[in-house]
Amino acid sequence: MNERLKDRIAVVTGAGNGIGRASALCLARAGADLAVIDLEADRLASLAAEIEALGRRALPVATDCTDRAAVEATFADIASHYGRIDILFNNVGQSARERAGEFWTSDPATWDFVLAVSLRSAMLATRQVVGAMRARGSGKIINMSSESAFYGDLGLVDYSAAKMGVIGFTRALARELAPFRVNVNAVAPGAIATRAHDRLPATVIDRIKQSTPMGYIGAPEDVGNVVVFLASEESRFITGQSLLIDGGRWMI
Repeated sequence: MNERLKDRIAVVTGAGNGIGRASALCLARAGADLAVIDLEADRLASLAAEIEALGRRALPVATDCTDRAAVEATFADIASHYGRIDILFNNVGQSARERAGEFWTSDPATWDFVLAVSLRSAMLATRQVVGAMRARGSGKIINMSSESAFYGDLGLVDYSAAKMGVIGFTRALARELAPFRVNVNAVAPGAIATRAHDRLPATVIDRIKQSTPMGYIGAPEDVGNVVVFLASEESRFITGQSLLIDGGRWMI
C-alpha cells in the first residue's frame, strides 16, 4: 500500500475482469476509493470485497456502458455516494471476437457494436465527469486504446478504427481541458494475459512472443501500474498522450 492517491475517488468501467480488475486493485493499493462498473454483477461483488480488504471503499455498480440513460444514472449515483469523481478510467471495450473477419464480408451491425462498446462508451462516461472536473480545476481521465490502433490487426478493422478514435478523442479533449488542469491520456496495451487472450491458439501466442522484443506476454497489472501513474500528480505535466504497453512491439 502507498498513499499516492490518498482520498481520491476513482471510477473504473469494465472492472469485472482482466485489465479493469487489475487496475481497480492497483488504484486501491495506491490509496484511492473506487466505484467499479461492469455488466457482471458477481464479478463486481468479489472485486469490491478485495478492494475493501485493502482498506479502501468500494461501490460496485452493474451497468451497461453503452446505454446512455443507464450511464447517466450510474454516474449520478456515484457522485451522490462519494461527493465527486477525481479519476475516470474508461476501460470497457471489446473486439468483434468470434464475429471478427475481413472487412469485405463484415456485418455493419458488428461495427455498430464494436464502436459503441469501445469508443462511444468512453465518450458517454467522460461526458458525465468533465463538467465537474472543469469547474473544480482538477481531474484525471484515462482512456483505453490498443496497440491495434497503431498496428491495424488483420480482421479487426472495426476495433482498430474504434481504438484510433479513442486516441483522437483523447487528444482533442486533452487540448480542451488543459487550461482547467484536467489531464486526459490513453493507454494502448498490446499482448496482455486476459480472458480474451486465453482464447487464442498456442501457435498465435508463440508468434506474439516471438514478435515482442521483451519476449513475453504482459500481465494486467503492467497496465494497472501505468494507470496509477497517469492518475497521480506525478503525471501532472502529461496530457493528450497515448502510451503503448506492449513490450516494444510497436514504438513511436
